Amino acid sequence: MSSDSAIRQPSDIGPPGSLPDSLAQRRIARFEPGHAVIEYEVLPAMCHSGGIAQGGFVAGWIDAAMAHAVMAKYGFDRVPISLEIKVSYFAPANPGRVLAEAWIEKAGGRTVFAEGRLTTVDGRILAKASSTISLIDVAKVAAKMV
Repeated sequence: MSSDSAIRQPSDIGPPGSLPDSLAQRRIARFEPGHAVIEYEVLPAMCHSGGIAQGGFVAGWIDAAMAHAVMAKYGFDRVPISLEIKVSYFAPANPGRVLAEAWIEKAGGRTVFAEGRLTTVDGRILAKASSTISLIDVAKVAAKMV
């Protein structure tokens, strides 16, 4: 699909057991070519050490936002596969709402470089991430699924 075509935004909330449900996704606030913002709920069950979200959830929220930014630009005919991701944690994410924002920094061919951050709803930065993403044809991914 052309990066100039309008891409349909995915559902805000997924069905029980889906990735959006497992990550406590609440809504997709922005889904524009190369840019996405997703609102998540930090649940107590995601926390350790007195109310601090486990780092894997933080990485997952930003990673999902980066994938949405890529899908908003390239559509759903190619699957964004993370080749590497680096996350820097600045402050704890505590129970309540957070925003994962992501954008494409540079893209060419099948490789995309994306960046993102997790913030509180009032804009305090909790974590930042960067990722190298490979775009794989959806038919190739489906063929390898068992």
